[in-house]
Amino acid sequence: MPQIVEFPERPYIGIRKTITMTSFNLVGDRIGELIGWLAERGVSPADAPFFRYDSINMAEDRLVVQAGVPVPAPVAGEGEIFADVLPAGRYVTTSHHGHPDQLRDVIAGQLKWAEEQGLTWDMTEKDGTEHWGCRLEFYKTNPMVEPDLNNWDTDLQFRLA
Repeated sequence: MPQIVEFPERPYIGIRKTITMTSFNLVGDRIGELIGWLAERGVSPADAPFFRYDSINMAEDRLVVQAGVPVPAPVAGEGEIFADVLPAGRYVTTSHHGHPDQLRDVIAGQLKWAEEQGLTWDMTEKDGTEHWGCRLEFYKTNPMVEPDLNNWDTDLQFRLA
């Protein structure tokens, strides 16, 4: 069941790519690199890595997605790696245990629930593209500890307007 949680600003480092659903690995495969980059600088992640969906156009199969890793305090970026903050605010959150392929249904359920509650997303739509203020998928399971995707835990966090 979704719930509404208030979050403070959360600093992170990330990489942003424009991708399609079939080229998701171009951003997804970068999380390990981000964690390694932090480790070289003696910084431990403050929370699980995430994907942040900046814009989504399913009709044209074009997404702008960030791979991100929360940090305890702001860290300067370098090259493709940038520093930013997840904005403070009220987020609708849902936890999912199971294969990430099932997230489509979980997301649909979260969107429907919010609509039924009369909630408004921090999102604008223009020419078929959804531009999200902050739409997140946190991957709570370390794949080196639990390689079976069916046992993964994922938290969705979508910011409200």
